[in-house]
Amino acid sequence: MSQAIIDGVEQSQLKQDLPHLEVGDTVDVHVRIIEGAKERIQVFNGVIIAKGGRGINETITVRRIVANEGVERIFPLHSPRISKIEMKRHGHVRRAKLYYLRERVGKKRRLRDRRRGLGTLVKLEQEAEDQAVKVREAAAAEQASGEEAAEE
Repeated sequence: MSQAIIDGVEQSQLKQDLPHLEVGDTVDVHVRIIEGAKERIQVFNGVIIAKGGRGINETITVRRIVANEGVERIFPLHSPRISKIEMKRHGHVRRAKLYYLRERVGKKRRLRDRRRGLGTLVKLEQEAEDQAVKVREAAAAEQASGEEAAEE
C-alpha cells in the first residue's frame, strides 16, 4: 500500500523529455549552477561510462578529460538541476561499465561509432511514428462518431 503511494509520487517527478541514453554515448549535460543570486547553465560534455539506479534514482556517470586530467561526474537524471541532455554520438561498446577507459590515454581512449545498429534504430523510430499516426486517426474517428451520435 505505502509503496504504491511512493511510486505514484515518484511518477509525477520523472522527466519525460530525456533522450535514450546508453553506456558509450557522448553527451552534453546542461547543468544549472546557482552562484549567489545568479543562475547560469554550465555544459559538461563527455562519455557515459556507467548507468545506475532505476526510477527517480537513475544516474549516469560522465567522464571527460580536462587539461590532461580525467574528470567524472555522477548526474541524477531526474534532478531539477539538469536542464537538458543532448546526444552527440553513439559509441559501440560491449560492456555495461566502461571503467577501463580510466587507464587509456590518447587515441586508445576513443570509442568506435555505433553503425551496426543504425538500421534497427531507424526501423524502431519509424514503427513508433506509424503507431502514433494510427492512434491519432483512431481518436479522430471516435471523436467524429461521438459528434454524429450527439447530432442525432
